[in-house]
Amino acid sequence: MFLLTNNFFYSIIIAKVEVKIKVTPEERKQKILDIINKDGKVKVAYLSQKFGISEVTVRSDLADMEYNGLLKRIHGGAVSSYKPYYTMNLTQRMEANQTGKSIVGKKIASIIENNDTIMLNSGTTTLAVFRSLPEDYNLNIITNSVTIALEAANRPAFNIILLGGLINSKYQFTYGDDTNRQILNYHADKAILSVDGIDKENGYTTYYDKEAEIDRMMLNRSSFKIIAADFTKFNRTAFSKIADICNADIIVTDKAIPDDFDESLIEKCIVFEKNEFTSD
Repeated sequence: MFLLTNNFFYSIIIAKVEVKIKVTPEERKQKILDIINKDGKVKVAYLSQKFGISEVTVRSDLADMEYNGLLKRIHGGAVSSYKPYYTMNLTQRMEANQTGKSIVGKKIASIIENNDTIMLNSGTTTLAVFRSLPEDYNLNIITNSVTIALEAANRPAFNIILLGGLINSKYQFTYGDDTNRQILNYHADKAILSVDGIDKENGYTTYYDKEAEIDRMMLNRSSFKIIAADFTKFNRTAFSKIADICNADIIVTDKAIPDDFDESLIEKCIVFEKNEFTSD
C-alpha cells in the first residue's frame, strides 16, 4: 500500500512538470506570433517559462517582432498589431513587416520574364514586388497604384499604364467605373495581387470594396494569377471578398504556411511558394 501511494504521488509530480520547448529563435518567434494571433496578447513571464529562456531574451524577441510590424509591445508583454492595420496610413503600412514583404517581392520578381505584361494592384506587398523587378527588363505594367506609377519614373525600360479614375488619397490608388472600363482594354501575362486576408472558406479578401472589384477584373484579364502575401495574412478575413482560393494559380509567401492550407489546397488548386531568400 505504501509503495502504491508513493508511485501515485510520483506520477502526479511527473505530470505537473512542464516540458520546456526547445526551438530556434525564428521558430520561437513564430510560436509567439501564433499565441498572440490566437489570444490577442501575451505576457513576458509566460513566454520565459514556456520556452525556458530569460525575460531579457523574450523582450529582445518582442522588440525585433515589433520592429517588423508583427506586434505591439506593452508593459509586461505584447499585443497583436494586426487589428490596427486598417487604420494605418500608407507610410505605416509600408513599415509593417518589411522583411516579409521584401522576401515575397524578390521571389515574385524571379518569376517575371523579360517582355512580360503584368498587372499590379495597389498594396505595400505589390510595391515590394515592383521594387524587386530587374531594371533592365522591358515590361508593360498596368496598375491602379499611384505610388508604383510615381516610382516608375526612374525605370525608363518599363512602360507604365496608370489606370485613371477616382483617387483614394490616403492609400494612393485609383478606382471607379472609369478604372474598371480601362482594365477591359488590356490582357496581361501575369496578375500580381496584394491581399489583406487569405482564408480557406472566405478566399482572398481586402478592406476596400472598390479595390476588390478591380482585383477581380485583374484576375480575369490575366493568364497567370499570383497572390503576394506574407504569412500574417493567412487565416484572416477582411471586409470585401475578391475571389475564392482556387481563382489564383500560386500564392507566394515568406514563411511556412498553416498545415491545413498545405494539405487541403496544394493538391486541389494552389501551388505555394515558400522562399529561400533572406532580406538585405
